[in-house]
Amino acid sequence: MARDFYEVLGVPRTADRDEIQRAYRALARRYHPDVNKDPQAEDRFKEVNEAFSVLSDPEQRARYDRFGEDFRQIPEDWEERVAAGAGGGSGWPGGGGPRVRYSTSGFGGEGVDVEDLFGSLFGGAGRTRVPGADQEAELPLTVEEAYRGGRRTVTLAGPGGQRRYQVDVPPGTTDGQRIRLAGEGGRGSGEDAPAGDLYLRVRIQPHPEFRLEGRNVHVKLPVTPWEAALGATVPVRTPSGATAKVTVPAGSSSGRRLRLRGEGMPGPRGVNGDLYAELRIMVPPRLTDRERELMEELAAVSSFDPRRT
Repeated sequence: MARDFYEVLGVPRTADRDEIQRAYRALARRYHPDVNKDPQAEDRFKEVNEAFSVLSDPEQRARYDRFGEDFRQIPEDWEERVAAGAGGGSGWPGGGGPRVRYSTSGFGGEGVDVEDLFGSLFGGAGRTRVPGADQEAELPLTVEEAYRGGRRTVTLAGPGGQRRYQVDVPPGTTDGQRIRLAGEGGRGSGEDAPAGDLYLRVRIQPHPEFRLEGRNVHVKLPVTPWEAALGATVPVRTPSGATAKVTVPAGSSSGRRLRLRGEGMPGPRGVNGDLYAELRIMVPPRLTDRERELMEELAAVSSFDPRRT
């Protein structure tokens, strides 16, 4: 379920070292556990550190750009080993070849041609099995679909035409998460060579009501001026489709955020995200005679001035 390191830092793949460092510093300050007390902040902080440690190192970044999340399984001297294999040697200890798979999409727009890269190291076609390449496609989901999870039928177009897959979406799936379909990737080379895997990267679609940050859900909550002034208990819809109750403290203003613990996206180990309701004070578009009379009376007796600092 690893996220792309460039997405983690929020930088393009063309970003230089300075851009990567600036993005890291901003995110590290934002998610440092000593500053951010959100339960998810520590995991986010670790994710940001891992992404920076790879992308700030030119050699690791080059391997990551070419091989994706499998880059740690590739020896640091793989280029020298390829050269040695091209010159007649095996290049790999034991002559067996690496037990890794290589993504054909999603990393710099270039695929990895396994036969061009390692063919000479395996002693030619037929003498060994070359696993098929992993492949990746996007899986769009609504917020509600990501919340509930469940089985979905996905149709993807490929070289051999359209193929249909039955996909189990875990409840509480987050944007950027990957779902693995074992053996549904590229075909292997050689007799009985295993196929690669197909990874579906989740893309949660924009929602008119909910905004997601990890497993936390943000929603705007309209309230009347008297509910904000006097306090009230009002309903708010959650991504589950159910309605929760939130207490608006007396004297609340627009922009105040109210937290409903555990009402966000489901977590894999029972630790759900939170729902944050942001207050928006709404006034009647048309006042009745009585409402206008009361408003004018309030304006006459109140000394409150919101523009006074």
